Amino acid sequence: DPQVSFTLELEFSCSVLLDRAELTLRATSDSREVTPQDNVVELSVPIRYEANVFLSSATNLPRYELHPLGTFSSSAGPEFTTTLKVQNLGCHPLQNLTLHMALPALGHRGAPILSVTRLLAANASCRLHPPSEGTPVPPEELRHSER
Repeated sequence: DPQVSFTLELEFSCSVLLDRAELTLRATSDSREVTPQDNVVELSVPIRYEANVFLSSATNLPRYELHPLGTFSSSAGPEFTTTLKVQNLGCHPLQNLTLHMALPALGHRGAPILSVTRLLAANASCRLHPPSEGTPVPPEELRHSER
């Protein structure tokens, strides 16, 4: 039995969103065939669109100095604002998008390094969780921390 393989490449419009692609494939021949009913196949393929998300951040305090061990001041340091922006650069809507941000909130012996004073959200819902139980990060090691 001869076989033919081929690849279909489909392009979709940003103005029409589809959940599925319905395809009908039919093989024809000039020859006489005993079982022509098996020359047709109908396919239904779910469509998943690729996300194109852009994350940017900006702060009004480009540098913040943490003092050596044992010299933490009990007074609060300067307040600063960090803005995170999540943009959908694709033309398809996104659902159930979640952004997790971990901040170094505790230092040596559990001394607070950072406290969140306000959360302002546009087109999003935000939840603030207390610092997770774990090993506090000494200030001199923050530069090596991934978080």
